[in-house]
Amino acid sequence: MRKSDVTAATCLSTRRRRAICPKYFAGAGFVAMVFFAVILFAGCAKLLETSNESIREHQATPYVREPVEQIIIADAYEFRALLLEMITEHETSVQVLYHHNEGEDVQATLLRISEEIKTVHPVGAFAVTEISVNASRIVTHFEVDVEIEYKRTKEQIESVIKVSTERYFRTQLLNVMREHGEEVIIQTNLQLTIDEITEFVEETYYQNPRYIVMLPIVTVEKFPEDGDDRIFEVRFVYIESPDTMRRFGYDLSLYVRRNAGMADGETDSEIVLSLVSNLINSTSFDENAARAIHMHGAPNIAATAFGALVRGNAVGEGFAMAFKALCDELGIDSRVVLGFFDGRVHAWNIVQLYGYFYHIDVAMSVLNGIETAFLKTDAEFEEMLYTWDRENTVACEGELTLEDIIGVEDIDELENPENPEHTEDGENADSQENNEDSESSENPGNPDGESGEDSA
Repeated sequence: MRKSDVTAATCLSTRRRRAICPKYFAGAGFVAMVFFAVILFAGCAKLLETSNESIREHQATPYVREPVEQIIIADAYEFRALLLEMITEHETSVQVLYHHNEGEDVQATLLRISEEIKTVHPVGAFAVTEISVNASRIVTHFEVDVEIEYKRTKEQIESVIKVSTERYFRTQLLNVMREHGEEVIIQTNLQLTIDEITEFVEETYYQNPRYIVMLPIVTVEKFPEDGDDRIFEVRFVYIESPDTMRRFGYDLSLYVRRNAGMADGETDSEIVLSLVSNLINSTSFDENAARAIHMHGAPNIAATAFGALVRGNAVGEGFAMAFKALCDELGIDSRVVLGFFDGRVHAWNIVQLYGYFYHIDVAMSVLNGIETAFLKTDAEFEEMLYTWDRENTVACEGELTLEDIIGVEDIDELENPENPEHTEDGENADSQENNEDSESSENPGNPDGESGEDSA
């Protein structure tokens, strides 16, 4: 090859390399960049994996007490008022910030007040079992935790009635007894004893036979035992449930109105005579009940107006209560007298006619005839061996008699409005007399069916 050819070939090869080298290095750079990116990505991923696997020591969250509503009080008087308010609302706990006086024994002061309310104050003595107080000093004041335990419900505390007069006290008793409720809670500064309150209950019953079916068994508690201001809790127990007694009360009111409406007469004396006659003819003397009362002394429905008017069976007190209920319905002044007949416990009535008072014993009229115990004076009843508290009872000295209201010849017809048919020879009449003699020998004039001091 010629030298010139070699030189030309070398130059050509050199030009090709120069043309190719920029492209080569450009491609190599791209590859290098891709490789670097792959390594970088892999490294970051590894770094992330390392971060996820890192472990730190757990830091416990400190306990923070839930916020408690606090009441700020300045002294012992405010603390006392706070406790009474808590009891009234039946609240069980509270936290107090107590700003004490310098040198004051706060714990001792608050315990003394708590004990006073629990034992001396009427509401506290009635409602509270225990008051706990825990005082802790916090820099310039005391933080006091108060807790109260109760022996009464919130409803019982809210039902306390405050009265200031004896009349209002009796009214509250009547309101509950008319509904045959189980208790009434009264706060008063009246200086009453438990025996006096028990007498109030009995008087309320005997004065209201239209509304109260039966005299309940009564228990009375007072809170506190001593003091000028006290709460009396009066509980009533009946022979039936309160709901049953209320149904009895509804029936009693119905029968009182019905029987009073049957009274016949143009004058008060004629109406009174009609009431007694209707009771004689519609109600039987219950000797079994009289015997049970004498033996056991337990309450018996036969000793009530309900027994006489609704069930048609009664003892002396039942007749007396029924007669008063009817007189009350008609606006005639009548009272129930609790006394003795021939040494035996008994009940009858006193009625006022034309400004004068008279004794009437319906039970005796049933047993021995209306003429024996209708419109009688004190002297006549004493002669018949009745005894009662004359000092506290109106005097019966009227002059009106049964004969003044009706003729003597009408008495037998009055007592027996539906006489059985008589034969011409009087056989039935003789038989009736024999039966009456027989009954009289078994129970000679005893309106209570039993001898003994405890008959009712």
